[in-house]
Parts: sequence; C-alpha cells; structure tokens
Amino acid sequence: MAISPESAAFPGPAHVPAHVPARVPARVLTVAGSDSGGGAGIQADLKTMLAFGVHGMSVLTAVTAQNSRGVQGVWELPVEAVRAQYRSVVDDIGVQAVKTGMLSSAALVETVAELLAGTDVPVVVDPVGVSKHGDPLLAASALDSVRKRLLPTATVATPNLDEVAQLTGVEVRDEAGMPRAAATVLAFGPRWVLIKGGHLPGDAVDLLTDGSEEHWLRAPRHDNRHTHGTGCTLASAIAAGLGTGQGVLEAVVAAKRYVTGAIAAGFPLGGGIGPVDHAWRFR
Repeated sequence: MAISPESAAFPGPAHVPAHVPARVPARVLTVAGSDSGGGAGIQADLKTMLAFGVHGMSVLTAVTAQNSRGVQGVWELPVEAVRAQYRSVVDDIGVQAVKTGMLSSAALVETVAELLAGTDVPVVVDPVGVSKHGDPLLAASALDSVRKRLLPTATVATPNLDEVAQLTGVEVRDEAGMPRAAATVLAFGPRWVLIKGGHLPGDAVDLLTDGSEEHWLRAPRHDNRHTHGTGCTLASAIAAGLGTGQGVLEAVVAAKRYVTGAIAAGFPLGGGIGPVDHAWRFR
C-alpha cells in the first residue's frame, strides 16, 4: 500500500478565546543526548514536539560538543542521573509517549529499557548508531543490549539503513531488500518497524510494517545537503502523533510529511551540514 505524506492532514493553529481555560497538551518525553549545535538530539526533539503542539520533556543521556562539521566530544551521564530524570518526570507529570535517541552505552541502554518496560505508553526507538557526519554515538558493546532489551519495548523502531546493517548485518542496496531488513529487525521484538530508505537513490522511500501489513511511504527527494537531525526529528514527530492518540500509520504518515518539508527548508549553518528547519510550517 503506497501512501503519499502530502495526503496527511495537519490542523492549523486555532484561536482560543481568553475566557476558555487552557487545555493541557499531550506530554511526550525524549530520552536522548544533547546536540550543542541545536540541529539534532534533544534540541531537535523538543522543537519537533512544539511544532506538533505537544508538551515536550527531556531526559538527558549525554552531552556532545557538536557543530555543523561533526562531533568533537561526548560525555555520557551517569546511570543514576538518567534514572532520576526519568522518574522525576514520569512520576509527577506523566507521559503519553516516549522517544529514545542516543543512549551511547550498554549500561544506559539497559537502564532505559528497564524504565520503558514499566511505563505503559507508546515508545518510539530511534536506534542511533552514528551521527550525520559518521561519528560513532553508540558503543559496539551496547548493540546486543539494543537488540535484546531496547527493541522489545518499541511500539515503532525507526532505523536507517546504516543502523539496520549495524544491528542485523543485513545490507540493503535497493528497495527490494527493505522487507528482509524489516523482518530481521521485527524479530527482535518491536511491534512495528519503519525502515528508512533515505540513503537509497531516487525518491525518499520508507517501509512501515508490523510483519503482516506493509505500507510504502514515498516523498520527493529534495536537493538540499542540510539534513542534520532528520532521524531525531522523524522519531519525535511519530512520538508526538502517538502521544495525541493517533494510530501508528497515521502518526508515521504525518511525521513523514513534516520531515519532508523540514528537509526542503533546511538551511546552512557553519561550514558543514546545516539542520533541517523545524519551524518551516511557521515561516
């Protein structure tokens, strides 16, 4: 079943009269690393969540020194700090969905997986392995924990083709290889997987499947090198949709549409790869 992301409706801002009490928005939590350049990581996640009208919250797992040229340093937070942030937010404020990004080590992956297993909400797992510039963001020793502990908690897992290869050994060179990649990832336990085919030539095509249904999502490829933050942005947009009660297909289609526009509007920063434009709908 082929779906165009342009077909997904996105409600515009509505005027709320002063006498109408404010409605509490859906609350969505990101568990990820910080990108000091503001294009990816928790910064991208929170911008995306705001664009979708949900209240974004964050559990910081690592600090990076990062700019348009690459990652110059990574400092992982202690497990105790990650667990305390998570419990602080979830136990008091509550969440409707959680998105995970950079977790960097086996200890953090296992801690976050344990926390997610005890939280009965949709989870979007973006199994971040390397940065846009090719810098490693996940220790090789953590891969087994991602497979056995983290992926089973996922409502939707969103690996790109490099992450598929890293996790499964399956190399995808064309669209025909994407269903096999999806089946291999699904074997680790997520309910749905979105195999992102953005690294293939031609249109930007992704495959969403739960092992029985297949949905191919296509969008035109934009000639713009400024694509930093696409993976974080897509996963956060899906989490925002799930947090507001959308089904998986509806949330993924809306997220794909948003990311396609953000890539088209990506802009240059510094001397390297600039970010997608999280505010493209409002400019």
